[in-house]
Amino acid sequence: MNIKWAKWLGVLVCLVIAAGGQQAKPKIGFDEFFNSVGFNSVQVSPDGSAVAIATERADWEQEIYRRDLWLYRQGAGLVQLTQSAHDSRPRWSPDGRWIAFLSERKAGVAKDENGDARQKDKEVQLYLISPAGGEAFAVTEGEEGVHTFAWSPDSQALYFATRTPWTKQQNEDYKKQWKDTIQYRASERGDVIFKLDLAEVLRRHAAAGTVEVPESEKDAGQTPGAKVVTRSALRMEQVELSPDGKRLAFVTASLSERQEKVGEFEIFAVELGGAEVPAKQLTHNEAVEQTLKWAPDGRHIYFLVDVGSVEGKYKDTQTRLYSVDSDSSEVQRWGAQFGGAITGYSAMKNGGVLVTGRLGTEVQVYAAAGPAAEFRKLSSWAGTHEFVATAPGAGRVAFVQSSVERPAEVYLAESADELGEAKPITRFNRVFTDRELPQGKPYQWKAEDGTTVEGMLIYPPGKFGQKNLPMFVLIHGGPADADGNSFKADWYQWDRLAAEQGWLVLEPNYRGSSGYGDKFLEQIVPEIVSRPGKDILAGVDALVKDGTANPEHLAIGGYSYGGYMTNWLITQTTRFKAAVTGAGAVEHVGNWGNDDTTFDDAYFLGGLPWEQQERYRDEAAIFQINKARTPTHMVAGADDIRVAVMEDYLLDHALHALSIPSELLIFPGEGHSLTKNPWHGKIKVREELKWLEKYGK
Repeated sequence: MNIKWAKWLGVLVCLVIAAGGQQAKPKIGFDEFFNSVGFNSVQVSPDGSAVAIATERADWEQEIYRRDLWLYRQGAGLVQLTQSAHDSRPRWSPDGRWIAFLSERKAGVAKDENGDARQKDKEVQLYLISPAGGEAFAVTEGEEGVHTFAWSPDSQALYFATRTPWTKQQNEDYKKQWKDTIQYRASERGDVIFKLDLAEVLRRHAAAGTVEVPESEKDAGQTPGAKVVTRSALRMEQVELSPDGKRLAFVTASLSERQEKVGEFEIFAVELGGAEVPAKQLTHNEAVEQTLKWAPDGRHIYFLVDVGSVEGKYKDTQTRLYSVDSDSSEVQRWGAQFGGAITGYSAMKNGGVLVTGRLGTEVQVYAAAGPAAEFRKLSSWAGTHEFVATAPGAGRVAFVQSSVERPAEVYLAESADELGEAKPITRFNRVFTDRELPQGKPYQWKAEDGTTVEGMLIYPPGKFGQKNLPMFVLIHGGPADADGNSFKADWYQWDRLAAEQGWLVLEPNYRGSSGYGDKFLEQIVPEIVSRPGKDILAGVDALVKDGTANPEHLAIGGYSYGGYMTNWLITQTTRFKAAVTGAGAVEHVGNWGNDDTTFDDAYFLGGLPWEQQERYRDEAAIFQINKARTPTHMVAGADDIRVAVMEDYLLDHALHALSIPSELLIFPGEGHSLTKNPWHGKIKVREELKWLEKYGK
């Protein structure tokens, strides 16, 4: 053999051997994609030695989403704490001896504030479990379910809120008079906060039901031994005790659980004593307050606002952090200089806060020492940080983190200044680390008015940076949300499955999105779909112009507000070969009347339906639907009250009348967020992928 050719043959053999030793990772399987685990809560124990974690994952056999609690201990690792599949919102007792949580362990179906199916209110009860092990046991009972709860600072009592209980006789009288008639609004009643001594709870539990309950307590329809602290004519969404135990704060919501009158959402405080006392209203504004936490001084209460305005007339901005003085009712804004949206926070023992803040496509962790202080960036990993939690008596910090190529897990750091050295304490989504994941990057373009708009590009595996790709535009909901450097795997965020099928996925952060300043968010008013629609089409034009996207293979889709935009854009252009839309409106009058969040609807359109009749028409897809030509796939929850299912029937009827290929799937028992049965979300994406393949390519 020629020596020269022998050398080349040897090199070729080495290359083949090397390639064989580095086998390509398999792609994400359709089934395993939907087995991802999500996180709902992360709570660090008072001494920092343990972390309670609330997870959610699909249970295909039971056809439910399992909600379980887990416990991580240093040196012992991670163990499952509860097994019922219906447990959530864990909270450590201040002494670290107990974890209290809410559980829906008994069957029954109702609707939550999003119009989603859930267990009946009367089945949501408060439970206790020891972190040392053992079975959980119920703390509360009665006809009315627990809305919210909190520990006393000394760990000797639990405070919880329920709807005002009725006696047995009151319930019987009502049923006799009204039968199965629904008294909309008229049958509602306000909440009561009760105090329950832990010693009494443990005594009754130890007695295993042998303690004799007085007839008066049996007939009262409430938890035996519970004492009334205060009452409200409204629903109580959250209860918090001050660090010294002398005050209790709560935030209210409407009885109907719909956002109809902004004055129903306020913060109140109660001076605790031996007797029932009225509450003092601390806030008087046009905002929806949420996520209360007391400052260490026992005087100030932190809270978030993402709907409405604290400073004046109703106005939606990016989510902001405030504190209110429980003595003077003076309100201060934290981090006014921060240009992004505050997505969450945790109170520090020194009086400062840790916040997760969105700027562009990144959600990072920042620290602030006081209301006027600059936000100091603490995190060093690119991506999205969530559920940041601190230990009241220690320096440790836990959080959830992910990025485009890094699945979400819980991490634990020794201190806030050592987030970059945090160690993972869960491995729930490790299967994705063994798969060939799509790569992504931010992408910017200019809108027609010169404004810079950004989004995320998710490439098919192995095709990062390539040109002339079929493109699917996946539009986020909200609209005050954003797509970014994060890892999601569910029926709502299924960009990776689309990329697996060869689609380049554009996720546009149009006008109205968070993370780009208040002015950028507010420019959606009063052009609720036409302004962001132009931003999205400009992004498509830019990607076609630079050769990245193939203009002959374009598709579009979205859910909720992403559905609104999809419905609108198929009336503005015929360039999309396929559309997949879910829970999106096609008009605004009926949607305003049926929606449970009507504040922002009227705000985005510049007024109420009878005040802005022309704009309600001009921004509605149904009045331009005759221009649509795009084959469209639709989905909806049968019991959705966020975007009423009638909107989907209306779109389907219009497309059918125009002989445009269309298909509508209705998921029984589901509300807006498809939380009842995981098969519904899986079927949704399965059929949407088929639709894109059939018409888009």
